[in-house]
Amino acid sequence: MTPSEVVALAKENDVKIVDLKFTDLPGMWQHFSLMAGELSEDLFEEGIGFDGSSIRGFQAINESDMLLFPDPSTALIDPVCKVPTLSITCNIKDPITLESYTRDVRHIAQKAEGYLQSTGIADISYWGPEAEFYLLNDIRYGQNQNSGFYSVDSVEGSWNSGRDENPNLGYKPRYKEGYFPVPPSDTLQDLRSEICLKLIEAGVDVEVHHHEVGTAGQGEIDIRYGELTSTGDKMALYKYIIKNVARENNLVATFMPKPLFQDNGSGMHVHQSLWKDGKNIFYDPQGYSLLSDDALYYIGGLLAHARSLCAIIAPTTNSYKRLVPGYEAPVNIAYSQRNRSACVRIPVYSKSENAKRVEFRTPDPSCNPYLAFSALLMAGLDGIQNRIHPGDPLDKDLYDLEPEELADIESTPVSLGDSLDALEEDHEYLLKGDVFTQDVLDVWIDYKRENEVDAVNMRPHPYEFFLYHDI
Repeated sequence: MTPSEVVALAKENDVKIVDLKFTDLPGMWQHFSLMAGELSEDLFEEGIGFDGSSIRGFQAINESDMLLFPDPSTALIDPVCKVPTLSITCNIKDPITLESYTRDVRHIAQKAEGYLQSTGIADISYWGPEAEFYLLNDIRYGQNQNSGFYSVDSVEGSWNSGRDENPNLGYKPRYKEGYFPVPPSDTLQDLRSEICLKLIEAGVDVEVHHHEVGTAGQGEIDIRYGELTSTGDKMALYKYIIKNVARENNLVATFMPKPLFQDNGSGMHVHQSLWKDGKNIFYDPQGYSLLSDDALYYIGGLLAHARSLCAIIAPTTNSYKRLVPGYEAPVNIAYSQRNRSACVRIPVYSKSENAKRVEFRTPDPSCNPYLAFSALLMAGLDGIQNRIHPGDPLDKDLYDLEPEELADIESTPVSLGDSLDALEEDHEYLLKGDVFTQDVLDVWIDYKRENEVDAVNMRPHPYEFFLYHDI
């Protein structure tokens, strides 16, 4: 879509508001709105200013002025706003140099795509994220100097099987038994369908939706794979639409990786493949699980850099409540066909060349998708460039291995702090082609340590009172 076509789209739909959106460093969508009369083709050429010092991970106050440049290819009629609204995703530039901003995460994704082409390894990468989430009826939390608590609730929650609900009709999925039950146990079928229709209305192709393993309304909606930057755009829309449709139905959607104790967390398995001249370079009919040597080297790169990748793909302190043994958590740095307990899984549903791909299971939906996809691509390419072979696949059940066998398998970090340490030690692969710049990594590490790791570590945990108040 061209700028003139965007202006025409706004007129055809009697748009009243133009909403300009961009993503901050941690991964939250930000926006401000213009009156429709301010929309012109010049906006796409000249940009529009905003205060970068008020955005997480962006500018200092003495250099706060920044420019947004709307990308006309992303224009769409917002599917959740009641007032007719045109939504456009933007890139960010410096107002003095007019150079792209190094901490613009969408620009990082675009650089990753450009770097892939410059290597000659492939022309294009495809990405298929499978993000899980919970739809809750109530979420409450608080923290001050003398108290701290959280509480989540759901009419589906197994803990509510004995609650007086006037009447309680049962149908509460048992812990870890929420996978695929039909209604009435799955109370959210119609709501997920409504979300899917809104996603399709916004141009996001949806393949499947279903209840997930966790009690209390865990779900998954899978979107069709696409190119790296555009899939990052779609994941921003994905969260936005799910959250807003949930709120319209008096529910709250959370993409927090581990909101419930002793039930499954929410992951974001990421399917990925590389193509050149219209051919899938991951496919070899003679290879292990139909994988080519390049695919194995790509896996080798993912596994070699898995610990440092965790700082970007599992970027919250809560991520490491999910990344524990059990609960289908992919904590073992290994690869396998079919085995869902390995970090890297090779799906074997189809023998088709088009379907051959690698699934990295460690990411979760708290990540910034632009950064996560870019980092995964850079790790995989590093594996191909340096011919990093991943060794033999591990097709056994990882949870039934003997202790001496398990001791030989490296694990993902046990905390966000550990993963940030790993990123400090291992990040050269991210700097290739100027895709990630050192300032981005430094700001990311400092922000995460100060605002998340240290902030959580300093505060007493409710369970500590159970353990220690009487010592």
